[in-house]
Order: sequence, then structure tokens, then C-alpha cells
Amino acid sequence: MKKINFKSFIPSLISILLGMTIGVIVLFVANPANGLEGMIRLFKGPFNYGFLKGMGDMFYYATPILMTGLSVGFAFQTGLFNIGASGQFIVGAFTAVYIAIKWTFIPGPLLWIVALLGAGLAGALWALPTGLFKAWRNVNEVITSIMMNYIGMYTVNYTIRNSGIYDSLRNQTLSPKVTIPTFGLENLFPNSFVNGGIVIAIIFAIITHIVLNKTIFGFEIKAVGLNRHASRYAGINEKRNIVLSMLIAGFISGVGGGLAYLASTGRHITVNNVLAAEGFNGIAVALLGLNKPIGIVLSALFISYINLGGQAMQPIGYVPEIVSMMIAIILYISALSVLFQQLLSRRKKPQGETLANNGEVKVNE
Repeated sequence: MKKINFKSFIPSLISILLGMTIGVIVLFVANPANGLEGMIRLFKGPFNYGFLKGMGDMFYYATPILMTGLSVGFAFQTGLFNIGASGQFIVGAFTAVYIAIKWTFIPGPLLWIVALLGAGLAGALWALPTGLFKAWRNVNEVITSIMMNYIGMYTVNYTIRNSGIYDSLRNQTLSPKVTIPTFGLENLFPNSFVNGGIVIAIIFAIITHIVLNKTIFGFEIKAVGLNRHASRYAGINEKRNIVLSMLIAGFISGVGGGLAYLASTGRHITVNNVLAAEGFNGIAVALLGLNKPIGIVLSALFISYINLGGQAMQPIGYVPEIVSMMIAIILYISALSVLFQQLLSRRKKPQGETLANNGEVKVNE
């Protein structure tokens, strides 16, 4: 059994430490009088609201960014930067809400499952053009996925207004007629927003880990990511794996949208011209988690922890913009984790070895 290399997470831990340090400095600069209290509330995170309630809320807010983080991380294994998770997320969210409202002919216990499957399929189809263009025409996936983000946002806005699920008074979708079961978590974390979405998200993380590390398909996916041309000469169909990778990534993002908007709190999709933040937060989560499913779970919980700490600081004079800026600094610093990883991986060559001009290692006698 392959052991987890905890040393690989050291760069992310360094990034968190630097980001938190800068965040604390911002707190004291922005509001010196309440700087200490703000720092305490920041580090307490969800526990500002009580232990069990705080834990439940943390799981609730971590669920959608965990899913989009898994989506970005999975695609990255094939060398693809899935910046289109935002579009896949909102398309999946709309599909789930539409099915939950309109498909009343499906029995209630099955309706939420069908809604999530529909959300996943919608997200996968939305990611398909990006995969096809990359595989057959080598079009940069960043360009196509950004375009699909905006197309998805405007398509969802238009469709909501013309699909019979629009509440014109509130400029949002109607309330879904079914939500995700809590699986008994409401008893473990009373008075919190928690629902079964976190259980489903963790199951997805486990499945992703198994697929990437225990299957031939996962080996091929990673081989294509390391060297697309070498994998082709090794007999791997790199085009097929690129397309399948994007389809799976889109499916995960789409299900994430369904989990977010079929939560027990009954969220609504608001009609506005703003891309879903969960998609871009998923990029930071994947980066901080080194694109590994286990790391992504931990980083999603960490980001959720910080967000709840930021909410607790607002009553003592910290405006939302200050909190958002602080969180952005932490996420931005996390981007340096790759740099830290490269610096830490540099090791001195064994004594007596030199590197020749042609790249061969020579031993000095």
C-alpha cells in the first residue's frame, strides 16, 4: 500500500503560515483598536458560533469548493487547467434545481438523486467542447473554458427567466421541492446548516483517489499529464484520455452545483451577471491541496474555516471587503506553494558527482 508523503504538503503549510501572517497584519492596520479581538475571532473560525454548530457550518460551506477543487485537481492530472469549473458549476446547479422543481413524477426519495445525476451530466456536457478542442486541435483549454464560463452564466440567466421556475419578484429561481437528505448529521451538529452534501463530496474524493492511484485509467491520465507525446508512443490514446478527463472534471463540478443549491437551507440561483465564485475558489483549493484528493479535502475545510472566522469579525468593525481581501491574500500566497515545493525538492547531488554538458552524470575519481 502506498504511503502518504506528508512532506509534499510542507509547501502548502508554509503558504498558509505566510498568508495568515499577512492577514493578521492587515487586521491591525485596518482596525488597530480591535486587531487583537479580530485575530482571536479569525483563529477561532467556526467555533465562534459553538463547537458542534461551527463544525456543521464548516462542512456545509466546504462542500461546493471541495467539489470544484476535485474537478480542477482531476483535470490537472492530465495537464489541463480547468478554469471552466465556474460555468460547469452553475449549469449543473440550474439543472439540479430545474429537475427538483419540475420533475415531480419521480418519487421524492429518488428525485434528489436524479437531480444530482442530471447536474453532473450537464456539467460534463459543458466541459466537453473544451476537451474536444484541446484533444483534436490543441486549443488552449484556458481560453475555451473561460469562454464557456460566460456562455454558461448568460445561458442560465436566460433559461431561468423562460423555464417556468423564475420568481420575478426576487429575481431568482423558485424553491426546489426536494433537498439533499441530512443522513442524520443534523443530530450530530444541531442548529447548523450541515446536510448530506459533505458525505457525498467526501465519497467523490475517495473515488477520485482510487481512480487516480489504483486503476489503469488513472495511470494513463497521469501519464498524459506528464508527457502527452511520450504517452502516445507508449500506446496510450492521449486524445481519448484528455476528453474523458474533462468530462469527469465537468461532471464533478456539475454535481458540486447540485449539492450547493439542493442543500437543506434551500438556496436559490439569483439572476445576475456574476460568475459563480465557487468555481474560482476551487482553483485555489486544488492548488493548496497540491491537486491531490486528500489534500483538496483538507484545503477545502481550511478555506471554509477561514471564511467563517472572517464572518465572525464583521460585528466588531471589519467590513466584508477587509475580510475578503484577507482571504484573497491567503489564497494568493497559496499559489506560491508550487515554488516552495520546487525549492524544497532541490537537493545537493552526492559528493563526487558532476553534471556533464550533455546531461550525463559523471563520477569524479
